[in-house]
This record gives sequence, C-alpha cells and structure tokens, in this order.
Amino acid sequence: MSSASSSEIRFQPASDQSLLVHFGQEISLEIHEKILSFLKLCEAEPVKGIVNLHPAYCSVLVKFDAIHFTHSDIESQLRPYFARLHEISLPEPRMREIPVCYGAERGPDLRDVASLHGTTEAEVVRLHSSAKYIVYFMGFVPGFAYLGGLPAELETPRLSSPRKRVPAGSVAIGGSQTGVYPIATPGGWRLIGQTPIQLFRPEAEKKNFLAIGDRVVFIPISEERFQEFATA
Repeated sequence: MSSASSSEIRFQPASDQSLLVHFGQEISLEIHEKILSFLKLCEAEPVKGIVNLHPAYCSVLVKFDAIHFTHSDIESQLRPYFARLHEISLPEPRMREIPVCYGAERGPDLRDVASLHGTTEAEVVRLHSSAKYIVYFMGFVPGFAYLGGLPAELETPRLSSPRKRVPAGSVAIGGSQTGVYPIATPGGWRLIGQTPIQLFRPEAEKKNFLAIGDRVVFIPISEERFQEFATA
C-alpha cells in the first residue's frame, strides 16, 4: 500500500459541519484501497471531533462537531494520516456469491438492455455474471452496495422515469454501475434479474450481507432454483 501525499489529497468544505476529502478523480482499485486504509486508521486512532465518515468512490465525507471544531481544525488533524496509509495492512478481500435468476418477470429490463447494445439476453447474462465486482461503498438505502467492475459493454443509461417500486433483491444496471436493491424502494436502474437471498436483515447482528471492500460474483440460477432458495 503506497502512502498518499498531501498533493494528492484535496479538502473541500461540504457544509458547516462536514468536510469532503478527495483522494483522486477516477474510480480505481488503488484509490479504493487508500480509502479503506484511511478508514481503518481512523478507526484505530479516532480523530477528536469527527462524528462520522461516509466513503464514496474517490472521496470520504467527514462529519464533525462544528460547535467545538472548524474545517481547518479537522483538516490539520487529518493531514498526518495520509503519510501513514502504507502502515495499514488490509485483510484479504472477502468473496461473496449472489445467485441471480435473470430475465422474465425477475428482470423485466433484460430484453431492453440487450436491444440497446445490439446483443442477446444470453450475452448480457454471460457478461454480467462473468465479472468480479468490488463493493466500493454502501449507501442509498440500508444494505445497498455500489459495485464497480461492470463490463463496459453493459453500461446502460438509467430509466427516464424511475419506477415507484422496485422489488427487494432486484439486480440492476445504472450507467457504469451494477447493484442489488436490498429492500423494496423506488428506483431508476434497469432491472435484469433478482436474487432470492436477503442482503439486509435488520433483525440480525450483522445486518448487511455485503460490506465495503468485498468482492462479488453473480451466479445465474433457474426459476426453480430461485424458489428453492426462497423457501429454504
């Protein structure tokens, strides 16, 4: 893990009680690992005044106690951390498999995605399930993971009008991203399939099936297998 020099890091006030820390401009594994190292270092050595950290693809939103600290106070405390990122040893990424029943009523937009790219539904499924994805960060709704690594051939615009209700477990494509809706919610991504497993369990000790840094692969299954999973 290389350290991040101060010249690579950019600070930007985001509100009266938050500071946005930019690690770079492009989505990459290197920047992702720097963000993971930064989060781990902050967890091991908490910065006085910081209330919460919200990672994204290339940045971290730092929320702080604005009554007792200023943006400059937080920035001055954080700057030394970036020279120490190389000290952090990241664990081996956890692999997570997500079974998916593609197409038909489970993925009502699969046909349109194939048509937009001038290919077949089977090829969309093959491409989508052959990639290995990275959980860059969590957000939108509880348990929703933003996954990077979608094959460029599958990059597809969002729907012009979002659906009022997307079923829980829906596997979708939105631009250059893919993800799984963990709960029923409005959404504008293209639905290409559905998983029978629960990605968010509010009653469980570990509520989220996925976590930042995980690697994810999608496994195609039949409708019959979907029903077996759902009733197990």
